[in-house]
Amino acid sequence: MLRILLVEDEESLRDLIRLNLEMEEYEVVTAADGREAIRAFQEQHFDLVVLDVMLPEIDGFQVCEQIRLTHVKVPIIFLTAKDSSEDIILGLKKGGDDYLTKPFVLEEFLLRVKNLLKRISPEQELNLSIYQFGSNTVNFATYEVIGEHGNFQLTKKEALLLKLLIDKKDQVVSRNEILQSVWGYDVYPSTRTIDNFILSFRKYFEKDPKNPVYFLSIRGVGYKFTLPRD
Repeated sequence: MLRILLVEDEESLRDLIRLNLEMEEYEVVTAADGREAIRAFQEQHFDLVVLDVMLPEIDGFQVCEQIRLTHVKVPIIFLTAKDSSEDIILGLKKGGDDYLTKPFVLEEFLLRVKNLLKRISPEQELNLSIYQFGSNTVNFATYEVIGEHGNFQLTKKEALLLKLLIDKKDQVVSRNEILQSVWGYDVYPSTRTIDNFILSFRKYFEKDPKNPVYFLSIRGVGYKFTLPRD
C-alpha cells in the first residue's frame, strides 16, 4: 500500500482529503503543522507528500526544502489557497512537483496524486542520488564518496550540508540558511561549526585545499558551491 503524508492545518479539510485518499486505497498519515510534518517525514517512509503552505510553526515552503535535502524525488504536491503566480513559481522552485490551489475539484486532485505516484521508478531515484564533480563522486543514498584524496563516508550532517550547497550551485548560501536547513529549527550550533565543515569539504574534494575552486567563502555572508569553467 502506498503511503501519503498529508499536511493540512484545517481539520475538516484534512479529514475530507484523508477519507478520499483512503477510499483510493492509500495509507495516509496526517500532520497539522510544519514541525510535525518534518518530524513525521524523518521518522517514516512516504511515497508522496500533500503539503499546505500556510501552516503553523513552519510554513510549507520550508517543509519542502527540508524534505528535498534528503529525498530528491519523493513527489510533493502543494495544495494551498496561495494562488498568485509568484507563490506557484516559488513552490516549484523550492522542489514541489505540482501545485494545486484551493478551492479545488476533488477528482482533479486525486488524478494528480495518481499521476505523480507513477512518475518515479526506484532505478531513477538511485541514479539521481549520485552526483559527480571533478574527480569526485558522491552517493547521497549511502553517503559514500570517491574523493580527490581517496574513498570515505560522509556523516549525515556533512551529506546534508553538501546536498544543500550543490542544490544551490552558484548561489551564495547564508550561514543562517545553513543552520536552519541542516541543523533544524530547534538547535543552532555556532557558526564556527559550519566553517569547520567547509574546511573538511576542501580537504575531501579540492586538489589544493588552500586554493579551493568548488567551495568558496563569501566574506561576511556565507558559502557557495561552484564548478570552475574549463
